[in-house]
Amino acid sequence: MKTIFKFFMLISLIFTFAFAKDNSLTQIKDKGEFVVGLDDTFAPMGFRNNKGEIVGFDIDLAKEVSRRMGVKAVFVPCDWDGILFNLRSKKIDAIWNGLTITETRAKQIAFSDPYFNDDQIILVKRKNIKTLDDLKNKNIGLQMGSSAYFALENSPLAKEVKDIKKYPSNVEALLDLEAGRTDAVVMDSVVAKYYISKKPEFRILGQPLKKEKIAIGLRKNDIALRNEINSTLTEIKNDGTFNKIYVKWFGNK
Repeated sequence: MKTIFKFFMLISLIFTFAFAKDNSLTQIKDKGEFVVGLDDTFAPMGFRNNKGEIVGFDIDLAKEVSRRMGVKAVFVPCDWDGILFNLRSKKIDAIWNGLTITETRAKQIAFSDPYFNDDQIILVKRKNIKTLDDLKNKNIGLQMGSSAYFALENSPLAKEVKDIKKYPSNVEALLDLEAGRTDAVVMDSVVAKYYISKKPEFRILGQPLKKEKIAIGLRKNDIALRNEINSTLTEIKNDGTFNKIYVKWFGNK
């Protein structure tokens, strides 16, 4: 019995010490700012409008969560390929920009509860590309550090294409697609649909490569902050605010 008692006492002390050191939420509230890292070309989740202002679905959502936490949301554009490093080195407090939950990322960071469902799809322009077979020996573009890379790598198509071209942003990948320098781009469905609405010559090819869930990226030890964000997101969904923001950017479900 004494051995069991000592074991549970040790476990209790470990958890008490861990939570005592977790001042992640207190630090945010003390400085009065919640610093969000993002790719500011990731429309419609987070991007710059014609005035150069950072806007988007995730931007509005982050602002609302921050307001309810009693702090101001500050948005910091980052290179997507290095954004996990920026989070872990505390240059930003969170990644909030259409971030897909993946096993690889989960080894490095923590995630909030998922708040959005998405797919990885293939976007094409050429009229002679009608099926996946038409992409054999063709060039496919995607954003560096994105889940599009893993979706493509884990699909049979990866062995059939000529080259996988990696770009700093989806915008640059789409510019090459538009100019005919690539034959297809793998990207998030929510982003693809936004660009299709602007450029109808783009179209989605076939079925999604992978279904995904989107969440907020946080440091593994920032448990108090994660719990606060999760509870606030639940409030926002329950009182209808989440749906209002959704309709603003995507229309009625």
